[in-house]
Amino acid sequence: MSCNPSIGGVGKGHLVRELDVFDGLMARAADRAAIHRRMLNRSKGSAVQGPRIQADRLLYRRAIRASVYASGVEILVGEAAELLTEHGRTSGVKLSDGTHIKSRAVIIATGTFLDAQLFCGMEQIAGGRRDEQSTVPLALQLREIGVAQGRLKTGTPPRLDGRTIDWSRLAPQPSDRDLWSMSAIPPVYSPPELACAIARTNSVTHDIVGANLDRSPLFAGAIKGRGPRYCPSIEDKIKRFGERDGHQIFLEPEGLTTALVYPNGISTSLPTEVQQALVNSIAGLERCRIVRPGYAVEYEYADARKLRATLEHSTLPGLFLAGQINGTTGYEEAAAQGLVAGLNAAAAALDLESQRFDRRTSYVGVMIDDLTLQGVTEPYRMMTARAEHRLMLRADNATTRLGQTAIGGGAVSAQRQNQIIEHFAARETEAWAITEEGRADALYLPYIARQDREWAAVQRDTMIIIPDLFDFRTIPGLSNEAVERLETARPETIDQASRICGITPAALAALHVAASRCAA
Repeated sequence: MSCNPSIGGVGKGHLVRELDVFDGLMARAADRAAIHRRMLNRSKGSAVQGPRIQADRLLYRRAIRASVYASGVEILVGEAAELLTEHGRTSGVKLSDGTHIKSRAVIIATGTFLDAQLFCGMEQIAGGRRDEQSTVPLALQLREIGVAQGRLKTGTPPRLDGRTIDWSRLAPQPSDRDLWSMSAIPPVYSPPELACAIARTNSVTHDIVGANLDRSPLFAGAIKGRGPRYCPSIEDKIKRFGERDGHQIFLEPEGLTTALVYPNGISTSLPTEVQQALVNSIAGLERCRIVRPGYAVEYEYADARKLRATLEHSTLPGLFLAGQINGTTGYEEAAAQGLVAGLNAAAAALDLESQRFDRRTSYVGVMIDDLTLQGVTEPYRMMTARAEHRLMLRADNATTRLGQTAIGGGAVSAQRQNQIIEHFAARETEAWAITEEGRADALYLPYIARQDREWAAVQRDTMIIIPDLFDFRTIPGLSNEAVERLETARPETIDQASRICGITPAALAALHVAASRCAA
């Protein structure tokens, strides 16, 4: 699993449900390992609700391994040290022991390990994760052939000993009472569920962090890569949001057989003793012991604009890139790219037709379109705000949207294909209108029609003038990232705004509505 023992969320959960339609393992493994379930944004419309599961690390790993081994896939263990090429195209991989593996297609999915460095205070060591080495020889080659682009940064919080937490002083966050599943094929067995809890930083915490910013590699200049905007470190939060009196921390158990707790919200690369002090400044954590300190990771990434929509590299046929090497954040985004790269690498090797995803019918398509057309300057995280057709792209209708495509691609099992066929048969019955998805279909129908009209207007009215002093922060639904890019560029027309790197179709649609009102 990733550093955070959870699967899903708003936007991310949509990706997991879409993976599940194609028989991806993530949703089913999450269900088998679920120790806490929470449907985020439950008070809002189903289009922006996001299923999220807290998973037992050990159970999740067992579920994935069992599924992979049962599939008959042959697993070769070794370090990929060099990409092999012949006549200008990929021909395989050379391992560090000298072994050559011939292949018509290769997928590089290095995560945060490509020439990675770990930072904890002023300590700096090579590695992509604690006690795991970084990938250096491959990184050097990828730089030489022009695949690598630059550096990005991510981080992780300290791991806490749950036995030293005073849970009675914290606000509990119970699991959802209704036992929904992440996969459309529910698990036969689910483990017992645990409650999470919510803590909060305070002025003392902020003073401790503020007094030690010069000891943070992030602010001391040791880290050059840009970190994720939507998952900032506690140092970033204190620096950027100094006016706030506190920040929430979600204390998430890592499993049924371990005392480790993941404090979601205090990712940090401060020195270990500072981390201990800031943890102990929080109510309920006064006696809490850090088992493993947090740290930052800086790693190499590639320019996704050089990839086709299949995730094949445009200048080196047969080479596919997937995951954080393309500038994305979490495992959900990585898994979705793995689906695209895997389907298309197999198709390329077998001389079959490629498989492409449309942003009008999937969040996978939204992400691939954003990455390959716009690239990234900071780690990319999937959010519903990135999709201009988000009213149609709900987490509850993934099978309806993608079921036929999955069957047509020939990549699903008999069990999954039967589930998809049964789903479409159920849609033709009268009983469908009392189902959750059926009610949502009826509710959103007029709004989807209006959204389609608005998007058609965006494409028609590209020369609408944006006022000189227009305040982009007043546009509903516009992300902080989009506001920042628009404020910097100050476009004069919708047409100019459409050409700003990072301005998604969803952001453009929101801007068009606001500018049209000003013009009227």
